[in-house]
Formats: sequence, C-alpha cells, structure tokens
Amino acid sequence: MAVISAAATVNPPDAVRPCRKAPNKMDDVYCIGHRRVARRSLISIPKATALGRRYAERIDRSSKILKDPVITEYVNRVEQNIAENSDAKIPVTVGVIQSPQINAMTLPGGFIFVNTGLLQAVNNEAELAAVLAHETGHVACRHAVANMTRRDLLQYATIPLLFIPMSYPVYLGITQGLNFAVPLAFLKYSRDEEHEADFLGVQYLWKAGYDPNAFLGVFSKIIQRERSAPGSVPSIFMDHPPTKARIISIEQEIKNLLPRRKDYLVSTSDFHRVQERLDNILNRENQVQLAANKNKPTLIRREPKTAKVNGPVQQPENDKPPILGKPPKSSS
Repeated sequence: MAVISAAATVNPPDAVRPCRKAPNKMDDVYCIGHRRVARRSLISIPKATALGRRYAERIDRSSKILKDPVITEYVNRVEQNIAENSDAKIPVTVGVIQSPQINAMTLPGGFIFVNTGLLQAVNNEAELAAVLAHETGHVACRHAVANMTRRDLLQYATIPLLFIPMSYPVYLGITQGLNFAVPLAFLKYSRDEEHEADFLGVQYLWKAGYDPNAFLGVFSKIIQRERSAPGSVPSIFMDHPPTKARIISIEQEIKNLLPRRKDYLVSTSDFHRVQERLDNILNRENQVQLAANKNKPTLIRREPKTAKVNGPVQQPENDKPPILGKPPKSSS
C-alpha cells in the first residue's frame, strides 16, 4: 500500500482491460461502465433527476449546508473519481451538511449528501471514498426509485416542505438531527439493496485506485461509535448496520474478485488539509456561538423578601389555618 501526496488518478493502468464476455459481468471489474446494473423502474431518469433536484434544493434551503468552496470542491473531486469509475449513467454531485452524525444519503438523480461528522471521523481519503462509492452504488442501481410507482412520484412531488426542528418522530420522512423533510423511501433501502451497494462500491473503489479494505475501516468506525455512544449513529442508517455477514461478504469479494495491486491510494495531502480546515471552521463557529450565549441576558428568580423581627415570628390573623367545627344544632 502507498500513501500518495497527489489526487487520485482516474483509471489506473491495471484497472483498464477488455471486458470479458462472461455470463456474469457483475463479477468482472473490467466490465465496469459497460454493464447494466440499474434496476427497472416506472420512473424515467429525467423525472427521477427532477425529483431529486427538488428535494436537494429543499435541503439547501432548510438545513445548514457547509458553504466552504475548498471543502465542497475537494469532496466532489473525490466523488467524480469514483463516479467516472462506476456504472452510474448520470452526473453525480455531493453536498456537505453541517451535522456531527456519521452519515450520508442519496436522493434520486445522483444527489449525494454527506455530514461533516463523517468527514471528521474518517482517517484517510480512501475511507471517505469508500462511503462515496457505496452511495454511488445506490445511484448506479437507481435504488431510490426502483420500487416507486407513478402514484408515488406524484405524491412525493407535491409533499410540502416541512420544518420540524427536533421533532422527527412526528414525521417519518425526516432525517435524524436535520431540519428538512425527505420521504423515507429515499433513505431506507432493503437488505439486498445495501448488499448490492456494498458489492459494487468495493469494485468502484478498487477501479478508482483506492485501497478496497477502506470499506472495512469505515464499518469498524461505525461499530465502535455505536458501542461507545449508543444512539449516536442514526437509526435510519442502523436499520441495516455493518453486520458480520456484510463484513464477511466484502472480505470475500476483496479476496476472490478483485485483482491484486502492488500499490493502492490510501490518502492524500489534500485530505489532511481539508480535514484540518473543517476542524478550524467548526471550532470558530463554536467559539462564536459560545460568545453569543455569554452575551445573552439570563433570568434570575427573585427570592421573596422576609422582614427581620425580634422575637418569635407572629403569624398574621388572616394567615391562620381555618378551624373546622360542627355546625350548631338548630332548635326545633
């Protein structure tokens, strides 16, 4: 393995060979880009893209999007390397949401969002690329719209934007820790779909030149985070957690399907600069928030004043407790 100081190279030389006429091209990494992996759907690609863009715009308006151009450009550059070495047939873009949770999500039409918590948690560029490769697998397979009907499309296209801070249980389509509404169908995938995104994502990671074992590194972080702080990983993500079966499946794929390489891309100097830049931005914002909180007026409860008197305190006549007695007998 090697740590490279420059950005990843698209299509490393040993990743480009003729696609074999094998009966199962899904197992042949040299057929990436020349095979059909997208699931059939009644929703056309243009309609799915329009729907995804609609919700992406809602997220931009209603959540805290990181506006730093250096970080956004870097994350998108990593994703473009993955996308160009994938089976995705549509452009893919990535937005960064300011949230401490380790999470990422994919909307229809190639719109991916990752949290700043994820960018801070990964140790190297290969681990970041692993998450993006998994999400790109969902894009390539069109999982978000695979089971949608035209009726669903009409319903999702007309759902009004909800802004429900800290009350996501009220509306099942809201992402944990964020303040925007997204249909649950876009966020929850079946067990088979998660395995398919894993299977393809590992291949895309390899073809882009990254160390495919980074997939296992990300899984390890999620497991450790959930063990040390139960509930810190969004339950939407943990519905299909990195189980032992998923980990074993990825290990077998790396061992049996991926051609071996002398060197892999593990990290870059750009990754470490971006991670340091993100830490500085978030620290400055925290300091500004703390300073603003200090300047806010605080309410102090006023204690009732009691008069000091010499001797025992005399209880006012009207403050004496009532005396209960029997009513007088009426004379007959």
